[in-house]
Amino acid sequence: MKKSDVRVLLIGAAGRMGKTVRDVARNDPNIQIAAQCDLGDPIEPAMKNCDVAIDFSQADSIDEICRAALQTGKSLIIGTTGHSQQQRKTIEETAHCAPIVLASNFSVGVNVLFWLTQKATELLGCDFNPEIVETHHKMKKDAPSGTAKTLAEILKAVRNSEIPIQSIREGDVVGEHTVIFRGPGERLELTHHAASRGIFALGALRAAKWVINKPPGLYSMLDVLGLQ
Repeated sequence: MKKSDVRVLLIGAAGRMGKTVRDVARNDPNIQIAAQCDLGDPIEPAMKNCDVAIDFSQADSIDEICRAALQTGKSLIIGTTGHSQQQRKTIEETAHCAPIVLASNFSVGVNVLFWLTQKATELLGCDFNPEIVETHHKMKKDAPSGTAKTLAEILKAVRNSEIPIQSIREGDVVGEHTVIFRGPGERLELTHHAASRGIFALGALRAAKWVINKPPGLYSMLDVLGLQ
């Protein structure tokens, strides 16, 4: 192991995203997957010898993950979605003592979509009514997706109204998100198509390298990409 290696604990290693992160990390000379955990494995002992933990497990694991981060003083990259309000509060409280990057989607393209959505909403004004359509593989448990919820939060912050979301679960679709702005006599669509889970793994690993030595706080991929 080189001194420049970022030592990563991969939580949810046996899942789809866990396997993808592991595969992508093999091609990154600055990343070492130093430990792996899955359902039922103790997290704190594995976290002690790592610099940062990447979580792609289940929402119900977040309490133990946050406790381990507080005990060990390690950074967190949280890519798991579907957290309850109480679980989100746990993450926010942990961020007072540890640097955390929380993202519903680690794709660089999707995070640019977030930025574009906010700008489009501000520019189009109240004459355009937004809605969201998202499609994922039939095995995805949460609906709407975390990405769709983030888009809705961005829209609601500008429009101050609830945003309709249509969720479709079919086949093996990795992920598709479209924001539709319907106006008088015209329609604008912003769409992102994910062709591979590798894009999410690349973003998570980029965040893992970025968060090292950052002060405690709750960060997003927009922070990682310098978009805010």
